[in-house]
Amino acid sequence: MESEYWKWPEFTWRSENSAWANADGHVVGVDIGTTSAQAVILLDGKLCSAASVRVGADFKKAAASALENALAGSGLAADRIRAIGATGFGKQNVTNATAFFDEVLCTAKGARFLFGPTVRTVVDLGGQTTKAIRLHGWDRVRDFMMNDKCATGFGRNIEEMAELLQVPITEMGEKSLDVAIDPEPVSTTCYSFANPETIGLFRTGFREEPSSENEVIAAHLFAIAWRILGVIGKLAPLDVGEITAEADIAFTGGLAKNVGITSRIERQLKMKALTSEYDPQLAGAIGAALLL
Repeated sequence: MESEYWKWPEFTWRSENSAWANADGHVVGVDIGTTSAQAVILLDGKLCSAASVRVGADFKKAAASALENALAGSGLAADRIRAIGATGFGKQNVTNATAFFDEVLCTAKGARFLFGPTVRTVVDLGGQTTKAIRLHGWDRVRDFMMNDKCATGFGRNIEEMAELLQVPITEMGEKSLDVAIDPEPVSTTCYSFANPETIGLFRTGFREEPSSENEVIAAHLFAIAWRILGVIGKLAPLDVGEITAEADIAFTGGLAKNVGITSRIERQLKMKALTSEYDPQLAGAIGAALLL
């Protein structure tokens, strides 16, 4: 079978305490993004089950599949669910949703659940967009910014590079850190420029000697990190080129699992991001469930 280097693994998670399946009052959150969909089941504010699937071309099918996977093996019948909240780019495709919510609000709410009440800055790293969100101390969105240009090299473009380089996407972050010195980033204007420049690093001309595979990946992920830092910087005044963020900071979304990006952002901001026992891709779905 031919390897599909670009794919992040789909997953299903379930609480070890199975007693929740026999209770009443469950709520479900579904987050339909541009590249993946997540569904979570909550009971009394506690996470019971979760699933993440690939979206593909059929958003309705992805929404149904995510919920089906979250329910699978739990013994909980779908007709016992009290309410379903939907969010994300494709939220209108969740045909059985009882409420629809703004994705910025859901991400912020979910981030507080995942990382705790000290979170003040949330950076959501998605397939085609990046959102930087500043929170009040009392669990409300204070301000937010999104990327205002093309996706440069956000999640979708990293998938393309993984396939071109034939490097599993789950390994790209670690490989990018295995370099003596960070190379200069490739173009940060648009992925149409970034991709050819990245591939060109393997040839002479850009440097006296062709770059190694790890250096090429580092140059590409560095460019993405730099673009994300620009979005974060819009939340606070820039001081002589310094980009700052209000602590504590947390990363959500699929790219939050790419250490080649997150570690470079942490290094520039001179702070360490919070961690969670749960997958950071679940933030939006958790927020949608909490808002019901």
